[in-house]
Amino acid sequence: MGVLVVTGGSRGIGAAVCRLAAARGYDVVVNFATGRDDADQVVASIEAAGGRAVAVGADVTDEADVTRLFEAARERGPLAGLVNNAGITGNTPGRLDEQRLDVVRRVFDVNVTGVFLCTRAAVRLMSTRYGGAGGSIVNVSSTAAQRGSPGEWVHYAASKAAVETMTFGLAQEVGTEGIRVNAVAPGLVDTELHANAGMPDRLHRLAPQIPMGRAGQPDEIAEGVIWLLSAAASFVTGSVLPISGGR
Repeated sequence: MGVLVVTGGSRGIGAAVCRLAAARGYDVVVNFATGRDDADQVVASIEAAGGRAVAVGADVTDEADVTRLFEAARERGPLAGLVNNAGITGNTPGRLDEQRLDVVRRVFDVNVTGVFLCTRAAVRLMSTRYGGAGGSIVNVSSTAAQRGSPGEWVHYAASKAAVETMTFGLAQEVGTEGIRVNAVAPGLVDTELHANAGMPDRLHRLAPQIPMGRAGQPDEIAEGVIWLLSAAASFVTGSVLPISGGR
């Protein structure tokens, strides 16, 4: 299957993607910016199940860190894919006119610049233009990109809309170079994101708005990511797959 880099792979959706990817045969590079212990636990669980993985600390907004991350991946074998999962909300829900500039800048730096830097590195390793064998990129967006997330995270929603635009444009650039580029757009998912933002009741409050009547689980998002990475999605590129329970 080859090597798969998963950014923000130590917790939540990223950790679920890492575990499922390893179970499907990938050699997984579990990236983290903070939380070395969490990343090590993900690696340990993968290895206990007979899979292969390594934890690599790197800030996706730092060009030198990203270079080091992909060098670590290259040393393990041919790069087969990238999952751009690292992302933040800024943990300051509220109206747009209440947001601090430093928070908004950091959200865009991680969610957009981080995707750019990691994607650029992956293309240079996988594209046939550079002598690579091809591969697949899956970006983790959000249904907020379409809803706008008013009253909570308009800036976050805007950053995810940028990710979707990047997905569509890049897919057209590298479509003849052996690389497919897609995105998943999770809806409300049961992760620690909500509590970290000071809204531990958010899942309970918003679940009634979901046609299926519940929040999603990280493993359910991971299934969509792995499908898009796989040969089963061989004619899918430039697409955004909502995984949202209908909301």
